[in-house]
Amino acid sequence: MSDTNQIRDVYVAIADPTRRELIRLLADVEELPLHKLTSQFQMGRTAISKHLAILKEAGLVLDRKVGRETRYRLNPFPLQEIQDWVGFYSKFWSTNMLRLHRLLEEEDE
Repeated sequence: MSDTNQIRDVYVAIADPTRRELIRLLADVEELPLHKLTSQFQMGRTAISKHLAILKEAGLVLDRKVGRETRYRLNPFPLQEIQDWVGFYSKFWSTNMLRLHRLLEEEDE
């Protein structure tokens, strides 16, 4: 499968700080037009459009045309994969820290 036909991984999509900021901005509103998103950054419309395209390929952003304007909104459901991954490792570390704590208490006795 070629890179252009492949759906982007959510982790790859959020790896860039600009894309994380776009997600944050879209999380605060129902939807925003491209020009309002672009005004939040010190980069051009084309660069922001490329970031939005990556987020869209990962399923994190949905767009719709309203006349000549494109409006974007967040689709938070793919972020569940990240939450599940972080939750797994949070439980992993909590369990291991509890074991270490018990081991240290046993040594003190």
